[in-house]
Amino acid sequence: MALSEKEQNSRNYLKEKKPRVFEKVTKFTEKYNCGESIAIIQLQYRYMCNMLCEHCAIEAYQKNSARKRSLTVADVKNLADQADSLGLARFVISGGEPTTFPDLDELVAAIGPDRFFINSDSNGYLLAEKVQHMKDIGIDRIQLSIDSLDPEEHDAFRRKPGAWQRAMDGLEECQRIGMPLFIQTVVTKERLYSEEFEKFVKFFNDKGLMVFISFAKPVGAYAGNYSCMIDEKDLAYERELEKKYRLCTHLTPAYDLDMGCIGVKDFVSVTQYGDVQPCPYFHCSLGNVLETPLEEILKNGLGIKYFGEHYDECFLAEDEAWMRKYYEGKILGKPVPVPYTEVFGPEDATQKPYWVK
Repeated sequence: MALSEKEQNSRNYLKEKKPRVFEKVTKFTEKYNCGESIAIIQLQYRYMCNMLCEHCAIEAYQKNSARKRSLTVADVKNLADQADSLGLARFVISGGEPTTFPDLDELVAAIGPDRFFINSDSNGYLLAEKVQHMKDIGIDRIQLSIDSLDPEEHDAFRRKPGAWQRAMDGLEECQRIGMPLFIQTVVTKERLYSEEFEKFVKFFNDKGLMVFISFAKPVGAYAGNYSCMIDEKDLAYERELEKKYRLCTHLTPAYDLDMGCIGVKDFVSVTQYGDVQPCPYFHCSLGNVLETPLEEILKNGLGIKYFGEHYDECFLAEDEAWMRKYYEGKILGKPVPVPYTEVFGPEDATQKPYWVK
């Protein structure tokens, strides 16, 4: 199948800059069609952060002091070795706030810039002073979170005075030194249709930047706020906006593959304590990398129908009934993450795998 121009350009870049990553990416379609995960590994390496954002979904982890030990750099090296052997090609360093990590250099080296495309999340507060070094040690792209064009609104949302200006300073420094980046922003049902949001997208598009939408979910600080959720009609509207602007969500086809919900198929989130979740907002553990091989953990996830079958929706952002049953009914109020065997039963097993045509 012929690749789209966008996908071909992306692969040409990898072929030149990261040949080992390129070789893995060229096998994504085959692996996906055979039922193998091609997941990005979002690594929530540390929950240390310099902000207290309104939408934060990791407060339960930050407040939990009775956890097992945290991942070490050596543990990350072992995880990355396993991921490499499985043909996975992408890491996202997350937290917390990666620019506050004292061992960021060692962490990046453990992942291996020669064998993975490495993104880093950032709230931007320390980015201007850190990004040149981040680029030098092998980080490939910044995922910068900005929530409004209004500095006061952004700072209030982030609960940090001066946060907007510091983020914009970081953006300008990224562009000055040639560090690729895109903008991440949280979008509620109400914001999606607002004039403010369309101006927001156009503002960053005019700077040559893609805007990635993270739909608001009734978890973390938004727990129980089902009014923020989108529905099928809203998602259809967002997809029309994608035709007009450089805009995407995690449901937007990637690598010329239309995967729908990417949980486990194309994304997993690893907590500071080694638990692997199908999504950073769904606090359900498919297994712990300190105890179980990554390959087995991914198979656990693909054995659950919501991740092993094709669903063209985001359960956490769209499906209130699903959230009430599986999040509110099985996870909310318990120590997190909750083992998947306590969240899903035999009736939730994969019956029609997405790779069986």
